[in-house]
Amino acid sequence: MDQVNALKEKGNTALNSNQFDEAIKCYTEAIALDPKNHVLYSNRSAAYAKSNMYNKALEDAEKTVQLKPDWSKGYSRKGSALAYLGRVDESIETYEAGLKIDPNNSLLKDGLAEVRQIKANSTNEGGGGGLGFNMDLTDPMFLFKLRNNPKTRAYLDDPEYLKMLRQLQTDPSKVDKIQDPRLWDTMSVLIGGLDAGEPMDTDFTPPPPPQQKKTEPTPPPKKEPEPDLPQNKRLAKNEKELGNEAYKKKDFESAIAHYNKAKEHDPTDITFFNNLAAVYFEQKQFEKCIEECEKGIETGRENRADFKLIAKAFTRIGNAYKKLKNWKQAKVYFEKSMSEHRTPEIKTLLSEVEKIMKEEERKAYIDPAKAEEEKEKGNDLFKKGDYATAVKHYTEAIHRNPDDPKLYSNRAACYTKLAAFDLGLKDCDKCVDLDSKFIKGWIRKGHILQVMQDSVKARVAFQKALELDPNNQEAIQGYRQCSIDSMGAAKDPEEIRRRAMADPEVQQIMRDPAMRLILEQMQNDPRALQDHLKNPDIAAKIHKLLDAGLIAIH
Repeated sequence: MDQVNALKEKGNTALNSNQFDEAIKCYTEAIALDPKNHVLYSNRSAAYAKSNMYNKALEDAEKTVQLKPDWSKGYSRKGSALAYLGRVDESIETYEAGLKIDPNNSLLKDGLAEVRQIKANSTNEGGGGGLGFNMDLTDPMFLFKLRNNPKTRAYLDDPEYLKMLRQLQTDPSKVDKIQDPRLWDTMSVLIGGLDAGEPMDTDFTPPPPPQQKKTEPTPPPKKEPEPDLPQNKRLAKNEKELGNEAYKKKDFESAIAHYNKAKEHDPTDITFFNNLAAVYFEQKQFEKCIEECEKGIETGRENRADFKLIAKAFTRIGNAYKKLKNWKQAKVYFEKSMSEHRTPEIKTLLSEVEKIMKEEERKAYIDPAKAEEEKEKGNDLFKKGDYATAVKHYTEAIHRNPDDPKLYSNRAACYTKLAAFDLGLKDCDKCVDLDSKFIKGWIRKGHILQVMQDSVKARVAFQKALELDPNNQEAIQGYRQCSIDSMGAAKDPEEIRRRAMADPEVQQIMRDPAMRLILEQMQNDPRALQDHLKNPDIAAKIHKLLDAGLIAIH
């Protein structure tokens, strides 16, 4: 069982990472060891579905239903596989059969609604071959769905992707032969909520009955007699309840004693291990907490415990490693918990740890001495005119010491030589953001803006440099040149408009209906200007248009 579970977890991880071949391989090996395990067939069906191998997905789904006819997930798998193969009527029958077993299952309800809609669309539109939907590249709604989904939006810019869609439009029966992974994303978007590839499965747990809304006060329900329990389980339960009371009172030593007695009476229940681990966690005995959780997981696996309890134990191990600042192990166990039972809380914990690990790696990489070495290599290459290679060394230097403004300034110089002015400007902005008194950064920014023909912003940059050093000749010359350029542009209104409208900020202001109305008021009633200038946001926009030369105040 341990080997089977290990293969299953490995397959789940591969499936989550879109490594479908690896997932199929793991599930197949696990099935060879445990051929009666319906969960493994269900998971492999998901992997086949994501690989666009719908016939194989259907075979495994049918095997799942055969092995576990009272498990709703098998019907969901089979129904979606049939839908993707275009066998819509059979898909409807399958979903209906699943709902007879589990009437409140949302996956089955959603799947049934989808395939019924597919059938209705097929009837109205003349069908779509084996796809179960209308694959028509001339249909605006078809392209609208793909263009408005973040997964498929970029695909439409690829001629090979469009070629694949045209093939399917001509011959939908080829759907099972195309191995392009983007086909899965496309069909998921177009069909909607069909459950073709939810990664992980567990044994079926019946859903709780829906709660009735209380319309009037009702007497308290009569306490149902508890089912007869073996004496050892009854004694274990009593000890657990005593342990819970002690835990609430923070009497941890008593809680430990009671939970240990509960384990002695019933060593097959994972709950007692989890509760004991919780006490150790509160006592900050994190190694003991981990050890107890691992024993609990082993016990739970042997006795087919609820997957949520096993997930809970994995989560607690992850939290213990997090407290120990062992981020790598914390990540491993949060991922294991996710493979058992996916919840938003665990996903958040995993994201937090990954973020910490990334930041730790970044900090560990910082080394000012090595940054200086890389900078010198970059300087030598810059002098030799090998600007592209110099950029690589300056970039490495920045990674080694990201708070040194000179490194960004040097890389900006390389970008300027390579005519990558937007990247150079970005580095200059970072440079002066790190050190607003670094005069070389302002001057370099001014020169780049001059080349980009934005003399207004360039003049501002040179002015910043002159505020730091009024006698800096490079800044003085740059400022004068910007003034001459602005005067020259002033003689040509069309040039003013062209330059101004190339500025995204100006474009946004001019598209704003409120600003257009304000400008119209100012033209008809100059006194309105004073009122509008009292609003800081509007004043900033008006000054921007003044600097750009689009408006003038007389």
